[in-house]
Amino acid sequence: MLIDFFYTMRAGKLPVSVKEFLALLEALQAGVVGPRSDDAWSLDDFYYLARTALVKDEKHFDKFDRAFAAYFKGVEMLADFTKEIPADWLRKMLERELSPEEKAAIEKMGWDELMETLKKRLEEQKERHQGGNKWIGTGGTSPFGHGGYNPQGIRIGGAGKNRSAVKVWEQRAYRDYDDTQELGTRNIKVALRRLRKFAREGHELELDLPDTIRATAANAGYLDIKMVPERHNNVKVLLLMDVGGTMDEHIQRVEELFSAVKSEFKHLEFYYFHNCVYDFMWKNNRRRFAEKFATWDIIRKYNKDYKLIFVGDATMSPYEILQPGGSVEYNNEEPGAEWLQRLTHAFPKFAWINPEPQGVWQYRQSISIIQQLMGNRMYPLSLKGLEETMRLLSK
Repeated sequence: MLIDFFYTMRAGKLPVSVKEFLALLEALQAGVVGPRSDDAWSLDDFYYLARTALVKDEKHFDKFDRAFAAYFKGVEMLADFTKEIPADWLRKMLERELSPEEKAAIEKMGWDELMETLKKRLEEQKERHQGGNKWIGTGGTSPFGHGGYNPQGIRIGGAGKNRSAVKVWEQRAYRDYDDTQELGTRNIKVALRRLRKFAREGHELELDLPDTIRATAANAGYLDIKMVPERHNNVKVLLLMDVGGTMDEHIQRVEELFSAVKSEFKHLEFYYFHNCVYDFMWKNNRRRFAEKFATWDIIRKYNKDYKLIFVGDATMSPYEILQPGGSVEYNNEEPGAEWLQRLTHAFPKFAWINPEPQGVWQYRQSISIIQQLMGNRMYPLSLKGLEETMRLLSK
């Protein structure tokens, strides 16, 4: 049956070879993983064995996860999203569709009231609930749970639907943007070249033909070779990229941009953040909690001649920007707005590139807030937007 598993990996664009597949089969035959004491196989054990045998680079982990889930249809993946909240409380039994009038009638809570109410619900609730407007559950209008509707709540388990959660109770796995992604259009690279500035630096490795001709002529025809240092693009770029959540809709275009930036700028440093920048960022999404880079250290490490470019859809709860503890993933001590201002103060040449269609910007409160913090230096991820961004940063 694993022949189809192999072809599923290949269909998922994983660079899996026959040799690696045979290594997986040999490991199974050798009993590296097998039945437990109750004669049941552990899918988790096979998952890790297959990933170890078939995936050579961790940047392909996300592709492997998707192909694995596609092959073992309906498998429950590895993360424990709910921890203290029983999983059966959060099993989605129905999709609730509300009219615009019903949605308008549902009251928003303030931040303090929302967090205090969640604390009380966890103390009081003793069983699973669905379809209501109070308890932690699914398919209703309660601020706590998933699968229903509330204009401002805490999503617990399950996938996002209405983009209205102000906090998320789950540990999500994001994937690194693939810097080997083939560009959909060469125009992105052409637009980025507006920012390049060449200078001759380093060792003299390149022939200076005009100067060699002049020196040879002045030397009565005896060859006098002149060398100059190679020309290098000396522009320095600090790229900060939003990843996960609503950014999943823009993965392909951001990967195209990321690939182009890596090929065009020799002096490139990049980091990831989620929704808004706080006190730390990371370079590898699989190890984002284990290998943190303090934002203060990043500010101190790079000189102010770096061009600072944010890439993100700026689509989030306003609390995530303005409120201490507003991050959907952890309790940040200072609001994201403070960190954005520190970064833009440290790097005077900055801009924000937004992959969301420019027509929806005016309808998203968080985008308006980010625009103000950026001094209106926000541009769409389009050819015209990139050209305007490079023109601004090159001044």
